[in-house]
Amino acid sequence: MARVEDTLYDRELRQAGAAGAAGTLPDEAPLRDQEVTVADFTAELADRIPGVEFELEPEQEMLTVNMGPHHPATHGVLRLVVDLEGEVVKDLKPVIGYVHTGIEKSCETMQYWKVIPFVERMDYLSYFFNMQAYVGAVEKLVGLEVPRRAQWLRVLHMELNRLHSHLVWLGTSALDLGAMGVYFYCFRDRDRVLDTFEMSTGQRMHTRYFQIGGVAEDIPAGFEQKVRTLIEQMKTGINQYEALLDKNEIFLIRTKDVGVVSRERLVELGVTGPLLRAAGDPWDLRKEGGYLAYPELDFDVPVGTVGDGYDRYRVRLTEMRESLKIIEQCLDGLPEGPWIADDRKYALPPRAELSTSMESLIHHFKLVTEGFRVEPGEVYNPIESPRGELGCFVMADGSSKPARVHFREPSFVNLQALADMTVGEYVADLIQTLAMLDPILGGIDR
Repeated sequence: MARVEDTLYDRELRQAGAAGAAGTLPDEAPLRDQEVTVADFTAELADRIPGVEFELEPEQEMLTVNMGPHHPATHGVLRLVVDLEGEVVKDLKPVIGYVHTGIEKSCETMQYWKVIPFVERMDYLSYFFNMQAYVGAVEKLVGLEVPRRAQWLRVLHMELNRLHSHLVWLGTSALDLGAMGVYFYCFRDRDRVLDTFEMSTGQRMHTRYFQIGGVAEDIPAGFEQKVRTLIEQMKTGINQYEALLDKNEIFLIRTKDVGVVSRERLVELGVTGPLLRAAGDPWDLRKEGGYLAYPELDFDVPVGTVGDGYDRYRVRLTEMRESLKIIEQCLDGLPEGPWIADDRKYALPPRAELSTSMESLIHHFKLVTEGFRVEPGEVYNPIESPRGELGCFVMADGSSKPARVHFREPSFVNLQALADMTVGEYVADLIQTLAMLDPILGGIDR
């Protein structure tokens, strides 16, 4: 084949350049009328250079790439096998198991009351919810009634935990889209929430505050005022996040009409929580399940209309405001009374009694060394976590250790919807879609 420089087309091109330099180009037609399409140009090339085939739209080669498992945008040790055609996602397969720690199996080797620290570490941003799912299941198995004050204290800490979880989600998701300022504001307020946990439980994370039969300790003096101060700070903070994102043109373009999945498809997949509510379904176990003190509290369930990334953001942001309402009601209506059940067969006695009551000391010793036995049976206890329905299944065989502990983890179920959200979208949108999904790999692998 002749070199390109020797072709007729190239010679004419040089002649046209010389004519242009001499100012002899025809000017009877407007420049736009002289333009040709890519198809015309390709056809002309094919006519002028015999023996050479020109392909107008070459078939895109399918490219398979691995995103993760050590990618900062996957929000954990998650591997995504993505099939790309150009920049469009054609298929996606999540690969999990990189942080599997065998928590459920480990629970079966521990006495019932010793399981609590294990379950806290599954979804490490929702540790109060993990505890409630488990201890609530055990309390159902043994028929143990939790005092009202303990129920309200649990709700108070769980809604603070919901704020904490949503703040981490919002900060990291905004960072994925380039909104670095929101990240710093969110983690500033998250630190304030952790300060309240440290004051009431002694720990900022993984507190082991919920016990079978109640809570470990009553709230200390000054806690109520600290939380009320936090509420006012959070109201201002949420307004700041809204101002920074709702008028951010880049954020709006990247989230609106991106990652849309219908309500019907989400129900088929078993997706719950903010993802389902963003598609218009108001399912919320705090309303539907009626556990703890939630039936006595007044709050709304926010829903979206489209089910895109922007609706997921709006639903979670509104949930934060509703959590503040619930926390305020808990402080206003916190009942007096005991904070742990007085059935010493199952509930650890308060530490203050150990130095004055020999009977309490004996019960404490027996529970710590031998645990308590549970009659054979099984129970499933679902609650509403920040990511959807978190359920705990416990099977008892009559011993002091559970025969089986299994969790319905919302991150695990919700991850199934990622392919529906991303196939047909640009690979750049995969990052924000995964962020709006809000998976926690500790809960998925557990």
